Amino acid sequence: MSRPAASSLQADVAVVGAGAAGLYAALCAAREGARVVLVSATPLARTTSYWAQGGLAAVLAADDSLELHLADTERAGRGLVRRSAAEILVRDAPARVHDLEQLGVRFDADRFGRLALGLEGGHSVRRVVHAGGSATGRRLLRQLSARAAEDPHVHVLEEVRASALWCREGRCLGLVCDSGDVIAAGATMIATGGAAALWERTTNPPGSQGVGLMLAHAAGAQLADLELLQFHPTAVIGVPGREGFLVTEAIRGEGATLHDAAGERFVDELAPRDEVSRAIWERLRETRAASVGLDMRKVDPAHFPNVFGALRETGLDPARELVPVAPAAHYMMGGIVADLGARSTVHCLYALGEASCTGLHGANRLASNSLSECFVFAARAVDDALGRAAEAPPPPEPGEAEALRALPAPPAAGREIRHALWEKAGIVRDAESLEGLLEIEHPLVREIARCGLERRESRGAHVRSDHPERDPSLDRRHVVVEGSGELEWQFWE
Repeated sequence: MSRPAASSLQADVAVVGAGAAGLYAALCAAREGARVVLVSATPLARTTSYWAQGGLAAVLAADDSLELHLADTERAGRGLVRRSAAEILVRDAPARVHDLEQLGVRFDADRFGRLALGLEGGHSVRRVVHAGGSATGRRLLRQLSARAAEDPHVHVLEEVRASALWCREGRCLGLVCDSGDVIAAGATMIATGGAAALWERTTNPPGSQGVGLMLAHAAGAQLADLELLQFHPTAVIGVPGREGFLVTEAIRGEGATLHDAAGERFVDELAPRDEVSRAIWERLRETRAASVGLDMRKVDPAHFPNVFGALRETGLDPARELVPVAPAAHYMMGGIVADLGARSTVHCLYALGEASCTGLHGANRLASNSLSECFVFAARAVDDALGRAAEAPPPPEPGEAEALRALPAPPAAGREIRHALWEKAGIVRDAESLEGLLEIEHPLVREIARCGLERRESRGAHVRSDHPERDPSLDRRHVVVEGSGELEWQFWE
């Protein structure tokens, strides 16, 4: 595809990443009359959020409450949840669901026209809204992308990647793209997703390698909790064409069960993800099997047409036979340190969605809190950025644009690196395995290993065989990588 000549663009808000968080931030800013430049590495509606099968967790039922959602979030997060961030999420999520409806997103409803609420692992009541069953990401992205594409306030750069952030004297002034475009912006928002595709076996598309984290850290932003990578328990294995395909947790909420090679159930299927993933890992180690079986035969295929359809395309009929599944790298709880307004530690630089780390998810994300987080904190970021009425950034100085274009882009991880991370920082790791990653020439992989070595305990998604117990003295304490590269422990209220 030929590209137009490189240019300098001016924006009130520049958004890097066109997943759920990025699109919603762009639309919220445009709704306020702000000039927005939206940078998408893929065509619109083809980002990581497109594949999200889960829904949005929000208190919408009569038998639910903010206190109950908060308690479930904290219980799943294993003593590491930042309560102030969780309180904001549970309070604001219902309003974000209603706003998405106003933007044209059609969520599933029952025969009385009320929102249909699903049950997922770690939730004590039904509180998860879906769109098209397990096609929530696809429906959301399609609608929000269409709105962004037609909004006159949003300038979209498709199939363009951010290669560096433009900073001066501690303030982010915008970014430079691999197309050569330099974007000057009053506020820059990183919404590039997480880093689960750094692991060999993953539910994520290949591009989810923490590019936004590396961009922000190179600009001096703090990162935190990089050792906390959640493994999804039920990713398809051994099925050609569907390796790593995620079978949504909502299917277990509707009665699907897990069985070992002898046909025995061995875990509470609706326990939080870290518990289920570890139980599967232990059973596979004991039996030397490659997978366990997910029994979906009692689940109505009409409720999850894309999952049943995708599996049937491979010749596997989940209505008649068990589906082979095993854990896979899925979601990074760590990321760019962000406060309750989504501000990073670099002035005028914001972090949204999975690229951020507010402490909301603690050591183990509660199912379907992630999409809710995207919309709740994107709205807060826009309110903060536009409320500051910051002066427009100055134009690049002579030669500055050329110097920005010459900066190296964040590196991609090849097969050998991804294999090493899976082997040495998988579901269970130890000091020896993590130390083996320190020599790898990839900046984010090394920081993941350093954080994993620093947290000498087992908590949530981080399991150290050489430190198998949780250390209560580390409750609410987070491993932070300073912009300088130094590690420090921080206590987050």
